[in-house]
Amino acid sequence: MMRIVLSALSGGLFGVGLLVSGMTDPARVRGFLDLFGAWDPTLAFVMGGAVAAMAVAWAVAGRYERAATGDKLPGKPSSRLDGRLILGAAIFGTGWGLAGYCPGPAAASTLIAGGAILVFLPAMLIGMQAARLVK
Repeated sequence: MMRIVLSALSGGLFGVGLLVSGMTDPARVRGFLDLFGAWDPTLAFVMGGAVAAMAVAWAVAGRYERAATGDKLPGKPSSRLDGRLILGAAIFGTGWGLAGYCPGPAAASTLIAGGAILVFLPAMLIGMQAARLVK
């Protein structure tokens, strides 16, 4: 039960943060990626805030062996760069640049976005399932 409550609270906080920061607006995301046009630096500040918050979270989590739910905390992720990681990042970035959505903002946009999200979400889910099958 605690896991469900904490998941709902953290997911809700994340979604509200995406809405408040404007990251659910594909035009804002494309504006950030438009380096030689009408560049919008907003996303850089959002990412900077996320990196700072995550740095604090990793520092705090490093002092504990178990999460608030009682589960064992995962170890440090691999920092190995390989072909799969680079290809996955390229595919993710291409989709993000074309659609203006990535998984978090897409999920947060389901209730407020127009018809475009109804095309993007199924395509994203199919791509995620295809990646599992290829793996």
